[in-house]
Amino acid sequence: MTTPLRIAQVAPPIERVPPEGYGGTERVVYELVKELVARGHDVTTFASGDSRVPGKLIPTVPRALRTGGFGDDPTGFILSTMLVVADQPEPFDIVHSHFEWSSATFARMTSTPMAATFHGRLDLPWARDVLERAAPAQLVAISNSQAADHPDLDWTVVHNGLALADAPFERRRSEDLCFVGRVNPEKGIIEAMDVARKSGRRLRIAAKIGTTPDERAYNEEVFQPALKKAGSHVEFLGELAGEERDALVASSFATLMPGSWPEPFGLVAIESLACGTPIIARRVGGLSEIIRDGVDGFFGDDVTQLAFNVSRVDDLDREEIRASVIDRFSAARMADGYEALYRRMLGQADEADGAADADDADDAPGVAVGPGRERVVEMASRRSGTAS
Repeated sequence: MTTPLRIAQVAPPIERVPPEGYGGTERVVYELVKELVARGHDVTTFASGDSRVPGKLIPTVPRALRTGGFGDDPTGFILSTMLVVADQPEPFDIVHSHFEWSSATFARMTSTPMAATFHGRLDLPWARDVLERAAPAQLVAISNSQAADHPDLDWTVVHNGLALADAPFERRRSEDLCFVGRVNPEKGIIEAMDVARKSGRRLRIAAKIGTTPDERAYNEEVFQPALKKAGSHVEFLGELAGEERDALVASSFATLMPGSWPEPFGLVAIESLACGTPIIARRVGGLSEIIRDGVDGFFGDDVTQLAFNVSRVDDLDREEIRASVIDRFSAARMADGYEALYRRMLGQADEADGAADADDADDAPGVAVGPGRERVVEMASRRSGTAS
């Protein structure tokens, strides 16, 4: 039997854990906390007071900032959270930060070993300097593509995972396409409308409108005019809760992901595939590690090619798509990766339940990438069939 660990999971205060609607990082944190608690670990989650997590919750704000209407710079709230964690009287074995770039500062505020997962893009002009100075923390990326922006740094890669087995599967589907995400240019919401128009299909959109000035401006000046012009061919559903969002995806012909920005991972992709709904996407970021071209959907380089590929979706095996993604990107596999990482950080690698030594490229649940390493340790074993 492995020794239980005292783990602090530190989430941003922007969304509750789990989020009521759209929210990637907070959904991942929730699934990880749930798995770790089920394995007997003593987990304390630092998150908004309206969060609902197993284990212990220490509120960092009374209510999640975005749903409370806060759209300003959250830096002060993040700094306050760091201080709350650092001032805890009882020590933790591991602090796991999901604070993105603020993790570099956070790691210098505590002597406790820290894992710092980056959920966003890393190809920013100041990124390298910050990452090098974040040395006290173990850097974690959520895809090989994301880590490849700085390949000579010491990364551990753990793909995101969700509890996907309960995702709905509809044998009778509409001919409509769907888009799930945010109303902003990087997600390709306007391109999704163009793909639907060129393919002659209706599009249903479930998307969150952000609260920052730039997000509000994009919605009012770009998206809303395009939506009005599209007329009845596009239906905007707003931000949907989990069950409603799953029902939308499960009843759709295909999911569109035409954004050109380098997706660090793509939770929408694994959720769609778990419903047996294929994906039409650009080959960007971590999506190629999730979507098997010609099996789970199709990649395209522009709107015209994406629209052409929509008609090819009928040839795909939706049941096989669902079975594969549930195995490859489960919450349990994600927790295996993080649990093995925590053990290695504490010098307890031999206690990792079911995880191989970090030098065994066949079975280790994480990817270790760094200077001086002779091989890459793949997150998933060959048995899982993870696409690369």
